Amino acid sequence: MPSVTEKTTIPSPLDQVWPLLRDPALVASCIPGATLSPDQSDGLWRGSIRVKFGPTVAAFRGEASLSYDDDAHRVTIEGRGIDQRGASRALASGVVTATGADTTELNIDGSFSVTGPLETFANAGGVHVARALLAEFSANMAKVIAERGSGAAAKSNAALPASASTAQPATPSVKQPAPAAELSAGRLLWRAFLSWWHDLFRKRKP
Repeated sequence: MPSVTEKTTIPSPLDQVWPLLRDPALVASCIPGATLSPDQSDGLWRGSIRVKFGPTVAAFRGEASLSYDDDAHRVTIEGRGIDQRGASRALASGVVTATGADTTELNIDGSFSVTGPLETFANAGGVHVARALLAEFSANMAKVIAERGSGAAAKSNAALPASASTAQPATPSVKQPAPAAELSAGRLLWRAFLSWWHDLFRKRKP
Protein backbone atom coordinates (compact mmCIF):
# COMPACT_ATOMS: atom_id res chain seq x y z
CA MET A 1 0.00 0.00 0.00
CA PRO A 2 1.75 3.24 -1.14
CA SER A 3 2.21 5.90 1.50
CA VAL A 4 2.31 9.68 1.21
CA THR A 5 4.29 11.88 3.59
CA GLU A 6 4.42 15.45 2.39
CA LYS A 7 4.74 19.04 3.59
CA THR A 8 3.53 22.22 1.96
CA THR A 9 3.54 25.83 3.09
CA ILE A 10 0.74 28.37 2.81
CA PRO A 11 2.09 31.92 3.24
CA SER A 12 -0.64 32.97 5.69
CA PRO A 13 -1.04 32.80 9.49
CA LEU A 14 -2.40 29.62 11.04
CA ASP A 15 -5.35 31.48 12.60
CA GLN A 16 -6.48 32.42 9.08
CA VAL A 17 -5.81 29.08 7.43
CA TRP A 18 -7.32 26.67 9.96
CA PRO A 19 -10.92 28.02 9.80
CA LEU A 20 -10.79 27.58 6.03
CA LEU A 21 -9.50 24.02 6.36
CA ARG A 22 -12.55 23.37 8.57
CA ASP A 23 -14.78 24.17 5.57
CA PRO A 24 -14.90 21.08 3.29
CA ALA A 25 -16.71 22.99 0.54
CA LEU A 26 -14.00 25.64 0.42
CA VAL A 27 -11.24 23.03 0.56
CA ALA A 28 -12.83 21.19 -2.37
CA SER A 29 -12.99 24.45 -4.32
CA CYS A 30 -9.18 24.73 -4.01
CA ILE A 31 -8.49 21.23 -5.40
CA PRO A 32 -8.25 21.28 -9.20
CA GLY A 33 -11.24 19.59 -10.80
CA ALA A 34 -12.91 18.68 -7.48
CA THR A 35 -16.59 19.26 -6.68
CA LEU A 36 -18.87 18.30 -3.78
CA SER A 37 -22.31 16.80 -4.15
CA PRO A 38 -25.17 18.91 -2.73
CA ASP A 39 -26.45 16.21 -0.35
CA GLN A 40 -24.10 15.77 2.63
CA SER A 41 -26.81 15.03 5.21
CA ASP A 42 -25.46 11.75 6.64
CA GLY A 43 -22.02 12.99 7.71
CA LEU A 44 -20.18 11.70 4.64
CA TRP A 45 -18.74 14.17 2.16
CA ARG A 46 -19.40 12.99 -1.39
CA GLY A 47 -17.87 14.44 -4.47
CA SER A 48 -15.80 13.89 -7.58
CA ILE A 49 -12.56 14.95 -9.21
CA ARG A 50 -11.82 15.35 -12.92
CA VAL A 51 -8.47 15.47 -14.73
CA LYS A 52 -8.20 16.32 -18.43
CA PHE A 53 -6.12 14.08 -20.68
CA GLY A 54 -6.19 15.86 -24.01
CA PRO A 55 -9.72 15.60 -25.45
CA THR A 56 -10.83 13.10 -22.78
CA VAL A 57 -11.60 13.56 -19.10
CA ALA A 58 -10.93 11.04 -16.35
CA ALA A 59 -13.57 11.34 -13.63
CA PHE A 60 -13.60 9.72 -10.19
CA ARG A 61 -16.39 9.87 -7.61
CA GLY A 62 -16.14 9.00 -3.95
CA GLU A 63 -16.95 9.81 -0.35
CA ALA A 64 -14.97 10.69 2.76
CA SER A 65 -15.46 11.05 6.49
CA LEU A 66 -13.69 13.90 8.29
CA SER A 67 -12.78 14.16 11.96
CA TYR A 68 -11.39 17.44 13.33
CA ASP A 69 -9.20 18.15 16.36
CA ASP A 70 -9.28 21.93 16.74
CA ASP A 71 -6.80 22.03 19.63
CA ALA A 72 -4.17 20.15 17.61
CA HIS A 73 -5.21 21.71 14.28
CA ARG A 74 -5.53 18.23 12.84
CA VAL A 75 -8.02 16.52 10.55
CA THR A 76 -8.27 12.77 9.98
CA ILE A 77 -9.62 11.61 6.62
CA GLU A 78 -11.00 8.23 5.56
CA GLY A 79 -12.12 7.97 1.95
CA ARG A 80 -12.98 5.64 -0.90
CA GLY A 81 -13.67 6.17 -4.56
CA ILE A 82 -14.46 4.58 -7.89
CA ASP A 83 -13.63 5.68 -11.41
CA GLN A 84 -16.36 6.69 -13.85
CA ARG A 85 -16.42 3.32 -15.60
CA GLY A 86 -16.42 1.39 -12.33
CA ALA A 87 -13.30 -0.56 -13.24
CA SER A 88 -10.93 0.84 -10.61
CA ARG A 89 -11.52 1.38 -6.91
CA ALA A 90 -9.48 3.28 -4.35
CA LEU A 91 -9.18 3.48 -0.59
CA ALA A 92 -7.30 6.23 1.21
CA SER A 93 -6.68 7.41 4.75
CA GLY A 94 -4.58 10.19 6.15
CA VAL A 95 -3.95 12.85 8.74
CA VAL A 96 -3.38 16.52 7.92
CA THR A 97 -1.81 18.67 10.64
CA ALA A 98 -1.43 22.45 10.41
CA THR A 99 1.36 24.18 12.33
CA GLY A 100 3.06 27.56 12.33
CA ALA A 101 2.46 31.20 13.23
CA ASP A 102 3.04 33.79 10.51
CA THR A 103 2.99 31.06 7.86
CA THR A 104 1.20 27.72 7.93
CA GLU A 105 2.83 24.38 7.24
CA LEU A 106 0.59 21.46 6.32
CA ASN A 107 1.94 18.02 7.18
CA ILE A 108 0.25 15.14 5.38
CA ASP A 109 0.71 11.51 6.39
CA GLY A 110 -1.42 8.90 4.67
CA SER A 111 -1.69 5.81 2.53
CA PHE A 112 -3.80 4.64 -0.38
CA SER A 113 -4.54 1.55 -2.42
CA VAL A 114 -5.97 1.20 -5.92
CA THR A 115 -7.31 -1.93 -7.60
CA GLY A 116 -8.22 -2.39 -11.24
CA PRO A 117 -6.71 -0.97 -14.46
CA LEU A 118 -5.29 2.08 -12.66
CA GLU A 119 -3.42 0.04 -10.04
CA THR A 120 -0.09 -0.02 -11.87
CA PHE A 121 -0.15 3.72 -12.55
CA ALA A 122 -1.17 4.51 -8.96
CA ASN A 123 1.58 2.38 -7.49
CA ALA A 124 4.23 3.85 -9.80
CA GLY A 125 3.25 7.51 -9.87
CA GLY A 126 0.43 8.09 -7.43
CA VAL A 127 2.67 9.82 -4.88
CA HIS A 128 3.95 12.26 -7.49
CA VAL A 129 0.44 13.04 -8.71
CA ALA A 130 -0.60 13.66 -5.10
CA ARG A 131 2.27 16.13 -4.74
CA ALA A 132 1.18 17.94 -7.90
CA LEU A 133 -2.38 18.29 -6.63
CA LEU A 134 -1.12 19.41 -3.20
CA ALA A 135 1.00 22.14 -4.78
CA GLU A 136 -2.01 23.41 -6.73
CA PHE A 137 -4.18 23.27 -3.62
CA SER A 138 -1.69 25.32 -1.58
CA ALA A 139 -1.49 28.00 -4.27
CA ASN A 140 -5.28 28.20 -4.56
CA MET A 141 -5.75 28.36 -0.78
CA ALA A 142 -3.24 31.21 -0.54
CA LYS A 143 -5.14 33.03 -3.29
CA VAL A 144 -8.46 32.64 -1.44
CA ILE A 145 -6.94 34.03 1.78
CA ALA A 146 -5.43 36.99 -0.08
CA GLU A 147 -8.73 37.78 -1.78
CA ARG A 148 -10.67 37.55 1.46
CA GLY A 149 -8.12 39.79 3.13
CA SER A 150 -8.56 42.36 0.38
CA GLY A 151 -12.32 42.18 0.77
CA ALA A 152 -12.12 42.66 4.54
CA ALA A 153 -9.79 45.62 4.11
CA ALA A 154 -12.17 47.20 1.62
CA LYS A 155 -15.09 46.81 4.04
CA SER A 156 -13.07 48.41 6.83
CA ASN A 157 -12.05 51.26 4.56
CA ALA A 158 -15.64 51.83 3.44
CA ALA A 159 -16.69 52.16 7.10
CA LEU A 160 -14.26 55.04 7.75
CA PRO A 161 -15.47 58.66 7.71
CA ALA A 162 -15.14 60.36 4.35
CA SER A 163 -12.22 62.49 5.58
CA ALA A 164 -10.28 59.38 6.61
CA SER A 165 -11.01 57.12 3.65
CA THR A 166 -8.70 56.77 0.66
CA ALA A 167 -9.57 57.83 -2.84
CA GLN A 168 -9.54 54.25 -4.07
CA PRO A 169 -12.95 52.62 -4.74
CA ALA A 170 -14.00 49.91 -2.30
CA THR A 171 -13.43 46.34 -3.41
CA PRO A 172 -16.57 44.18 -3.19
CA SER A 173 -16.55 41.45 -0.55
CA VAL A 174 -15.31 38.07 -1.72
CA LYS A 175 -17.94 35.38 -2.19
CA GLN A 176 -17.48 31.63 -1.92
CA PRO A 177 -14.80 30.80 -4.52
CA ALA A 178 -15.71 28.98 -7.70
CA PRO A 179 -14.25 25.47 -8.11
CA ALA A 180 -10.62 25.41 -9.19
CA ALA A 181 -10.02 24.65 -12.85
CA GLU A 182 -9.39 21.06 -13.84
CA LEU A 183 -5.70 20.22 -13.88
CA SER A 184 -4.66 19.42 -17.45
CA ALA A 185 -2.61 16.30 -18.08
CA GLY A 186 0.37 18.34 -19.30
CA ARG A 187 0.55 20.45 -16.16
CA LEU A 188 -0.12 17.48 -13.91
CA LEU A 189 2.54 15.33 -15.55
CA TRP A 190 5.06 18.18 -15.47
CA ARG A 191 4.61 18.64 -11.73
CA ALA A 192 4.73 14.87 -11.24
CA PHE A 193 7.97 14.71 -13.27
CA LEU A 194 9.54 17.42 -11.10
CA SER A 195 8.52 15.45 -8.01
CA TRP A 196 10.04 12.26 -9.41
CA TRP A 197 13.25 14.11 -10.40
CA HIS A 198 13.52 15.62 -6.92
CA ASP A 199 13.28 12.15 -5.34
CA LEU A 200 15.81 10.72 -7.77
CA PHE A 201 18.31 13.53 -7.10
CA ARG A 202 17.84 13.22 -3.35
CA LYS A 203 18.51 9.48 -3.45
CA ARG A 204 21.72 10.01 -5.44
CA LYS A 205 23.17 12.61 -3.09
CA PRO A 206 26.10 11.16 -1.04
